[in-house]
Amino acid sequence: MTSKQRAYLRGLANTMEPILHAGKGGISDAMIKQADDALEARELIKGKVLETAPATAREVAEEIAAKVNAEVVQVIGRTFVLFRQKEKDSQIKLPRAK
Repeated sequence: MTSKQRAYLRGLANTMEPILHAGKGGISDAMIKQADDALEARELIKGKVLETAPATAREVAEEIAAKVNAEVVQVIGRTFVLFRQKEKDSQIKLPRAK
């Protein structure tokens, strides 16, 4: 993913509310399923890691992204953004890579 594509996705995610929340239980199978379903429906999701979580936001984002075949777009503080483009009928058109 190019920096222009990443910047475009960050702009789209700016107004979104977090739909994933990782707490003291860490990452559960239910959270992975929720992330997978949300990415299938929306392509771009935002998550938040609570202070009680055993891992950092970067670690949580990387682990979820690896399990659901997504890309980490951004991690700021305790918030992260994930992206996975649909094969067909994608709603998000990324800027072209040069």
